[in-house]
Amino acid sequence: MTDSILKPTRRVLLAGGAAAIASPFVLRKAQAQGAFDWKKFSGQTIDVLLVKNPRSDLMQAAEKEFTELTGIKVSAEQVPEQQQRQKAVIEFASGKPSFDVSGISLHVQKRMAAKGKWFENLEPFIKNPSLTAPDFDFADFGAGPVAYARQADGSLDTIPFFVDYWMIYYNKELFDAKGVAYPKTMEEIFTVAQKLHDPAKGVAGFVSRGLKNANIPVWTSLMLGQGMETVSPEGKLLTDTPEAVWAGELYRKLNKETGPVGQVGFNWNECQTTFMQGRAAMWLDGIGFATPLEDPTKSRIVGKVGYGVTPPGPKAHHAGMFADGMGISRGSSKKEAAWLYLQFMTNKKNQIAMLKAGAGAPGRSSAYLDTETIAQSKFGKQYFDCLLASAKIARAGLPQIVPVTEFRDVFGVALTNAIGGADVAAELKKATETFAPVLAKSEQG
Repeated sequence: MTDSILKPTRRVLLAGGAAAIASPFVLRKAQAQGAFDWKKFSGQTIDVLLVKNPRSDLMQAAEKEFTELTGIKVSAEQVPEQQQRQKAVIEFASGKPSFDVSGISLHVQKRMAAKGKWFENLEPFIKNPSLTAPDFDFADFGAGPVAYARQADGSLDTIPFFVDYWMIYYNKELFDAKGVAYPKTMEEIFTVAQKLHDPAKGVAGFVSRGLKNANIPVWTSLMLGQGMETVSPEGKLLTDTPEAVWAGELYRKLNKETGPVGQVGFNWNECQTTFMQGRAAMWLDGIGFATPLEDPTKSRIVGKVGYGVTPPGPKAHHAGMFADGMGISRGSSKKEAAWLYLQFMTNKKNQIAMLKAGAGAPGRSSAYLDTETIAQSKFGKQYFDCLLASAKIARAGLPQIVPVTEFRDVFGVALTNAIGGADVAAELKKATETFAPVLAKSEQG
């Protein structure tokens, strides 16, 4: 056994000689192996953690094509939004997450992901021609989404595949029946909602998220109408200012006086169900929730949905902007296969499919130039006009801080209490005092 280890065998000697004679061939073969090949990691299986929503449905529907192209199998799990975020935090903290790829809400977890070093920096993958398809065209992703995804140190650890703009879904049939026009201002949202509110017929004038934590983007979207976010660029809380109180008062009026029974427990999915059953005249939320509204197997209002840009407030006209990214876990042992998955799921074809399905605004710019797809879409011209108009006035809908979840929890309680009848100014003042030390500590860390 010792001899077989120390002395080269006849086969090894012959192989070495052949390699020496055929070195130009070997060189060409090595170069060929360095070229991009979708099959390079065939036989591997990757695990993917997704948020349960229409975009994830599209990705799972595309898995078969991806596997046929690459030979890579995908085991993907969709988890409801709040639980998915908790799962991601717990698993990344363990250092050994059970998934190779994860989607995250950039507006909630971006800075948390950077601090915890959750994901690989994707730029080395993007720049490697042996790992990135020639037609991937990363430059096609919009400058806005990419800037939103990029971390403070300049690294890019997620692909910003989806941007969500907040707007108002409205029931055209209910509006027409009472001869009511779409609101021209934020204050008019309430007056219009009052006119359309008809509890006797089971119709609410307005529906939005009332559930603690989930309700925050409704308030912050209204606050953007005052030209103000909840945290200043310098890190100062603006959550008990007159502008914040104004937005809180409008939020309370809309939900308490024109909302459906039980809306204090509503997240987006309960709002969506209420609206597509024809039981709400207006719904303020992200444009990415449109898909089931035009599905006759799920919706009673197909063809009756209006898509309106968020009206201007007293001082400014903005649409709240949110975004999702997907990254590769640093703890993954299949990073290259995971990168092929990311490329495929965010390619031009799949980004157009998202737009066509009404599942939200793609991060790629080229999707909006596909006039044929847009013309053939079941969502109609108003949907795309709303999307493009919202993009022009978009502004971050949540503060870009580490403790976003804590922020949403603390102020979410204040808003929930306000719906119940508590004084808005007092609730926001109390929440601001509670959250201030949490924010200060996070900045020190």
